[in-house]
Amino acid sequence: MEKVKCLIIGSGPAGYTAAIYAARAGLSPLMYTGPQPGGQLMITNDVENYPGYPDGRQGPEMMEDFKKQAERFDTVIRDEIIVKVDFTGPIHKAWSESGQEIHAHTVIIATGASAKWLGIPGEERLQNRGVSACAVCDGFFFRKQEVAIVGAGDTAAEESTYLAKICSKVHLLVRRDEMRASKIMQERVLNTPNLIVHWNTEAEEVLGDQGVDGIRIVNNKTGEKSTLAVTGFFVAIGHKPNTDIFADWLTLDNSGYIVVEPGRTFTGIEGVFACGDAQDKIYRQAVTAAGTGCMAALDAERYLVEKGV
Repeated sequence: MEKVKCLIIGSGPAGYTAAIYAARAGLSPLMYTGPQPGGQLMITNDVENYPGYPDGRQGPEMMEDFKKQAERFDTVIRDEIIVKVDFTGPIHKAWSESGQEIHAHTVIIATGASAKWLGIPGEERLQNRGVSACAVCDGFFFRKQEVAIVGAGDTAAEESTYLAKICSKVHLLVRRDEMRASKIMQERVLNTPNLIVHWNTEAEEVLGDQGVDGIRIVNNKTGEKSTLAVTGFFVAIGHKPNTDIFADWLTLDNSGYIVVEPGRTFTGIEGVFACGDAQDKIYRQAVTAAGTGCMAALDAERYLVEKGV
């Protein structure tokens, strides 16, 4: 059994930033990185919208920078998964996949979220080579090009209209004959001249060798198949927060995101804080995740001071 002041579950921009702040505050944080050390940026090539990197940075390289900075201040980092928690009482317990039991005065949850994918041929192979799950992150690389996006909710509507501002033409693939998006978002989609909605349409395969050069689609009403010549393919069917192990302890919303006090990182259980995409279903950016990681560490530090730990 191991006792620590601050346990950080998850890495990525939120977790590493929390570690940097917690370590500099003398909390000697222990981090378990989770199944994908570095989070979603580990499958992101060019990151050009994070301040401080004027020439851009590869996602994995940026996360290595974050990790080195956290380790510089003596954060203990273990590339392992936390599989169970017990938030009963003032000392919180967690167990790793190797069976290590950790007792922590504070816990910072930074487990992030994972994009939902279609699972069609070519999708995984061409990720970061024309296939993306974040139009705001990657749309810039497809300016003045023709792209396709799949989805029917508010996220798909918002991202398709965003793409339409910078791309020559946007094809929105909607599986049914109606969208799930709010009325105002649907109106924006339908009133955008260079945004073409393909109703009752599904993507069957992403085409291309070194990059995307087309999407094979099928009309699920008529069975008619065709190919769209596009250079980018965006999947906007939602994200799944990595919060399952906290379901019995914390309040989650209908989508599984951790509910925190507005403007703070408090979860409702004393000494347990949540940051990054595990609690943010609106912005989901590296810079906002890092910001909430800072907030969580500051909240943890103040909590420990108040408790005299």
